[in-house]
Amino acid sequence: MNSKQRCLAAIRGEPVDRVPVFPLLMYLPADRAGISYRQYATNGHALAESQLKVREMFPIDAITSCSDAFRIAADLGGEMVYPETRPPYLARPLIANEQDLRRLKRPDASQPNSRRADRTRATREMVQAVGGECLVLGWVDMPFAEACSACGVTQFLMMLVERPTLAHSILDFLTELVIEFALMQVEAGAPMIGAGDAAASLISAPMYREFALPYEQRVCAAVHGSGGLVKLHICGKTTHLLNDMAQSGADLFNVDHLVDLATARRVYEAAGKAFKGNIDPVAAMDQATPEECERAALDCLRVADGAPYLLSPGCEPPASVTDETMRAFCLAPQTYAAQSHQKGA
Repeated sequence: MNSKQRCLAAIRGEPVDRVPVFPLLMYLPADRAGISYRQYATNGHALAESQLKVREMFPIDAITSCSDAFRIAADLGGEMVYPETRPPYLARPLIANEQDLRRLKRPDASQPNSRRADRTRATREMVQAVGGECLVLGWVDMPFAEACSACGVTQFLMMLVERPTLAHSILDFLTELVIEFALMQVEAGAPMIGAGDAAASLISAPMYREFALPYEQRVCAAVHGSGGLVKLHICGKTTHLLNDMAQSGADLFNVDHLVDLATARRVYEAAGKAFKGNIDPVAAMDQATPEECERAALDCLRVADGAPYLLSPGCEPPASVTDETMRAFCLAPQTYAAQSHQKGA
């Protein structure tokens, strides 16, 4: 069973030879490739090569083209800032009122300078290199997250209360661009699209059901219609949203370390969904010895035993995680499988 087969079987709830290892990695690949984060986020070839290098270094089962949340905002004409050591961001909000929204035109994602085209190139290169053996994910941000990027987080959250009609108009406009972006990467060969919606963790369950969930459902339905799968990644404290998130249509759900893994298991298992997580990427990886990291991973494996589960940190681990600790994390499923075999013998 190769990595791709292992991941897809686990997501479907089928037997696997061991639990797949499925971290979200961005800073760490750039660091190990010896390039700046600016290079990683702005050069699709560099991103792909960095992800492929990390797969060579560690026994991970999935890689992704995730880098930053401002691909669509940049293509819409937003003024971008590209720091050397951290992700790109908008210099100022792109949408503040109805007039700003009306001025926006649907950008041509096929243009050579399109940031969406750049990520799609990265996705395609990874698929061409290892797509038969490893699960390769494209990446988009869900419409709610995109709206927070385009408007500013605080400004958009205020808009939900003060100007909800405008908020929905923005979300409708952005949803079509997110779908287009996701399908570009499915057409490039990605069998699964990772979809981030971290800002949704900041709102109440009723607000999530009004302003985030319907748009997530539209994106998931479009990806499924093109033959792809979706991983929903909402980091933060999302316990209050778990039942609603399970209705998004996503096939796999990331569980942050701020959420109890057993609670998440009950929700996602009842919904017939796969989940992954929820090792603390700082306390149990960056600040931990390899032995401590292995114990944290084994704890997660015990909680999830028998469920459709993939091992992962709750969110992205820092680049400063040592190779020894990263390797201990990656090898934990093999250790757990060996321990389980011994107990059953």
